[in-house]
Amino acid sequence: MKIYPKIVTVFFLAIFTTLAHANQNTLNIYIWGNYLPYEIANQFTKETGIKVNIIEYDNNETMYAKLKSLNNSGYDIIVPSSYYVERMSKQGMLLNLDKKKLTNLHHLNPLLLNKEFDLKNNYSIPYIWGTTGIIINTKYIDKKNVTSWQDFWNKRYKNQLMLLNDMRDVFSMSLLSLGYPINDSNEKHIEEAYFKLKQLLPNVKIFSVDTVPNIYIDEDAYIGMAWSGDCKLAQDENTNLEYIYPKEGFAIWIDSFVIIKDAPHADNAHKFINFMLRPEIAKQISVALGYSTANKDAVKLMPLASQRNPILNPSKNIMRQGRIQLDLDNKTKRLYEKYWEKLKINN
Repeated sequence: MKIYPKIVTVFFLAIFTTLAHANQNTLNIYIWGNYLPYEIANQFTKETGIKVNIIEYDNNETMYAKLKSLNNSGYDIIVPSSYYVERMSKQGMLLNLDKKKLTNLHHLNPLLLNKEFDLKNNYSIPYIWGTTGIIINTKYIDKKNVTSWQDFWNKRYKNQLMLLNDMRDVFSMSLLSLGYPINDSNEKHIEEAYFKLKQLLPNVKIFSVDTVPNIYIDEDAYIGMAWSGDCKLAQDENTNLEYIYPKEGFAIWIDSFVIIKDAPHADNAHKFINFMLRPEIAKQISVALGYSTANKDAVKLMPLASQRNPILNPSKNIMRQGRIQLDLDNKTKRLYEKYWEKLKINN
């Protein structure tokens, strides 16, 4: 998932791949844009002497395609979302983690461990997580009128709605509004979700992922979808914004650290992940990024208001309504992609 604070300088891939194996006192991280505060990377370097190189991607698909196209990428750590952890582990792309080197694992929230995409966390360590829900501007919309995804189809919201430019999230929203699961592979259900989304298009003002907080801060849209962290960032600038967990349910996403199978600096990668599992480090990251941390002991270090914030730390009752996105088989993926392309061109 994409966020916006200051980051470490990005190195061009051509230069990076040339140097990747030359210096063993190095760590090469391929990660979502703006997902690692530069001061955290610098602190790791100061403590260990290991230089951190950061290369960015803007979505899981870009990351996956690049890794599949390179025989020896030179990357050590990547940070895929849940369903890509599942896919890449099944394809033998990920290293089986040496948990003896990860002495800080006990700080993690057990509610975020042993999920379907990696049942024993053999390949992945949760880093940042969140939910996909509804955001409204209470200056223009009474929150009593918005409790579910189905409310998006109300004609009163014509040309006011912002949808995430994310195929899985948009289809999850439509499927849930129809009473279907977010990982549905039933062809008729997917087609039904597509036609329901077509009916929604008159209400849609914009699809976006890169500028979501600004859209709501500047009141270019009064209602729509949002990742929880983006809502938190937007709320800091516009107090009229409110995040709603829709009653039909919602997607929970977990972005995790994994180590590439042929990582040139696997030992350094384990050291970095263990460093990131320290509660004080995890706290700094969550505060800087506005997203929830998977580190339960980091939450205890935060101000009481943050601990009780239902966006950052939803209750167990709320969490029970969430579902984690899982990988889809190739046939089902192609079906979703076909309907997504048709939807985007309003066909």
